[in-house]
Amino acid sequence: MVGAYGVNIIALANKEHQFEFELEEKFFRQFGSEVLSKGSFVANVILDKHETFIEADFDIKGTAHLTCDRSLEEFEHPVEDRHKVVFKFGDVDQELSDEIVMINRDTAVLELGQYMYEFIVLALPMKRLHPKFQQESEDEDEHEEGKIVYTSEDPNQEKKEEEIDPRWNILKKLK
Repeated sequence: MVGAYGVNIIALANKEHQFEFELEEKFFRQFGSEVLSKGSFVANVILDKHETFIEADFDIKGTAHLTCDRSLEEFEHPVEDRHKVVFKFGDVDQELSDEIVMINRDTAVLELGQYMYEFIVLALPMKRLHPKFQQESEDEDEHEEGKIVYTSEDPNQEKKEEEIDPRWNILKKLK
């Protein structure tokens, strides 16, 4: 059975297919995460099916409803993100890297919901500040930054030969 965010890949011909998913509050509730529980997004997914792999291009745009870390006020944060994932057909289900996932050849349905959720969450800022605090935060960041001084050897200056302790000279003779 195909879920709301799944695609029946067995029925797809070997060509490019486009899908559009509306991601609303119901979508976020199924993940039960405190990171993001409200938002309104549209995910355009292009699946390019080949004999040995499926290339998925995710284009996600929308607004996340976040809570300010400083004032606890809710605010809307725009999100626009693009990702590419390659699903390779193999013998086992295994994530080879962030962009390459091996799926069993017998897989009938490709569930895309988890991928879309993760892409949205990764696009959110670590420090969630209401827009009215943004300028203030940038000013604080400027004041917190120290000065970095880089030094390098002066090519015109002669290298000083290090003085060797005479006791070591005796040991060198034992070689």
